[in-house]
Amino acid sequence: MPNDHEDTPSALSQVQRRAVSELLRVSPVADELARLFEQAGFHLALVGGSVRDALLGRLGNDLDFTTDARPEDVLRIVRPWADAVWEVGIAFGTVGCQKEARVGDVDQSFQIEVTTYRSEAYDRTSRKPEVSYGDSIEADLVRRDFTVNAMAVALPEKRFVDPYGGLEDLAAGVLRTPGTPQESFSDDPLRMMRAARFAAQLDFAPAPEVVAAMTEMAERIDIISAERVRDELNKLVLSAHPRKGLALLVDTGLADRVLPELPALRLESDEHHRHKDVYEHSLTVLEQAIDLEQDGPDLTLRLAALLHDIGKPRTRRFEPDGGVSFHHHEVVGAKMTKKRMTALKYSNDLVKDVSRLVELHLRFHGYGTGEWTDSAVRRYVRDAGPLLDRLHKLTRSDCTTRNKRRANALARAYDGIEERIARLQEQEELDAIRPDLDGNQIMEILDVRPGPVIGRAYAFLLDQRLEHGPMEHDEAVTALRKWWADQPR
Repeated sequence: MPNDHEDTPSALSQVQRRAVSELLRVSPVADELARLFEQAGFHLALVGGSVRDALLGRLGNDLDFTTDARPEDVLRIVRPWADAVWEVGIAFGTVGCQKEARVGDVDQSFQIEVTTYRSEAYDRTSRKPEVSYGDSIEADLVRRDFTVNAMAVALPEKRFVDPYGGLEDLAAGVLRTPGTPQESFSDDPLRMMRAARFAAQLDFAPAPEVVAAMTEMAERIDIISAERVRDELNKLVLSAHPRKGLALLVDTGLADRVLPELPALRLESDEHHRHKDVYEHSLTVLEQAIDLEQDGPDLTLRLAALLHDIGKPRTRRFEPDGGVSFHHHEVVGAKMTKKRMTALKYSNDLVKDVSRLVELHLRFHGYGTGEWTDSAVRRYVRDAGPLLDRLHKLTRSDCTTRNKRRANALARAYDGIEERIARLQEQEELDAIRPDLDGNQIMEILDVRPGPVIGRAYAFLLDQRLEHGPMEHDEAVTALRKWWADQPR
């Protein structure tokens, strides 16, 4: 693969060899598409994240291409070739398509985006970029966010195009912009969020001038829609090294504008009122929660771990004995979580689940050395509902003490409650806790019509179920009639 950069350090040769191997894997699709563009008189190149991932040895089946063909020409070329075509991004010069292809002995599905050479910029008041098309790949690459994403491979000849030193930055693990960071972030302020996201995803370090520009221009993020900010935040939180990206957001002041509850956790302390560093604690809890994941990244768990203590700044009280308290911070934190996630346009279900985990994260600490009754254990399971497994992980992650004896005691206590839950689940089907009589039976036994009284009776029977466990039918009927006899008429 020829390189437009001369005198590339030999240390980079392994990176290039990985790229060649990855590109050969996707050649059946990439080369075939490139020839179609060539026959139509246009250029095609693999570009951006696809080239970066190829160099890192992890190119997937989502392929990004750039071309001098205009969108209507791209449609004309790909429609007869692709298995499916979509035009969702055509206003921004992007045509998407899907192509099934046989790679070696395996049938694979490729998701492909072809984007016309372009430039785009935001004005000071607009939330949407203004798009104009370009005529050279070099001009297209300079508008990319970072040099590691400003590389291309011209096809079908596989000529490496790297006018801004992305290969060296990739090898060094540095995030740098092709032009000045001020120009780049002014063109699209969301790139400041992407800097934090790539720091987290790739474990890269932003160049000093990038950090300086992010700090200087943080308020520019305000023109970006909440949905786009949320999507970048999700990618950051779901990455391999979220602490690195979150710390960058906090240090540059971006978090003050998109997630102000996070920097607010950096509570001041003095020699008379000492308490745990809540900010560092929260990042550690997030990392420990990630270690407990079993089926891949879990956004619900990770957001709950990050936000579980955001109620502490508002509830902090200095006690006369020199201690510090945060009474009911879980309740306050749940409300704050709901408000922030709603502002970031998260789905109602995700807002509900994360807020509930924040609200419940302290419940276990009432368990002590195991003195909970079976009734309390049932209520714990009932209140957690389908979030029980995540609550287990969040609660375990919330132990960041350096006192090994205390940490071991907490772990043993939680082992104990999980064992009790398992025993009760086996005996009583706790996952489906419900009263021993249903609504129809209640109406028949009490000889009443549908109405509020059925809900009250149902709640009474559920409370009995939680308090005493399963009852025989006759027992439940007797308890219901006794309750009914005591109700005011």
